[in-house]
Amino acid sequence: MTTPLVGIIMGSQSDLKIMSEAAKVLEELGVPFELTIVSAHRTPHRMVEYAESATKKGLKVIIAGAGGAAHLPGMVASLTTLPVIGVPVKSSNSIDGWDSVLSILQMPGGVPVATVALDGAKNAGILAAQIVGTFDEQVAKNLVDFKNGLREKVEESIEYIQKNGWK
Repeated sequence: MTTPLVGIIMGSQSDLKIMSEAAKVLEELGVPFELTIVSAHRTPHRMVEYAESATKKGLKVIIAGAGGAAHLPGMVASLTTLPVIGVPVKSSNSIDGWDSVLSILQMPGGVPVATVALDGAKNAGILAAQIVGTFDEQVAKNLVDFKNGLREKVEESIEYIQKNGWK
């Protein structure tokens, strides 16, 4: 089995619907990952252990998703030197997601967290793959193919509209 290079963690199982988008894109791009639940508030010792052991396990990037007060990404970033990508999740206890966005975005100097859009786990997965692609040639090639696929979809849409109009 391949050693995971990306850790995907989330505060609760309710975040899985959003965070699975990171897993899907990493799988598509050929990046090995692990996925688990690590709550900053309900399992703080697990969070500390996860963050402190991540480098030893071979992880290169951590994607951390959380809703509400969303402390998980920042707390993990404070405990590791690995890049942490925060995914603010619009949850049932959130203030329309803004509390999560601001909790992850407004980190103090010295504890950076790369932050994607609200519910933006897919982009978090792509960003993690881009980080891995800086040292893994195959992942870099997979990303080129992925980006070319995005361009081709737009070009197909342009062609369709030019032939068929907007109606």
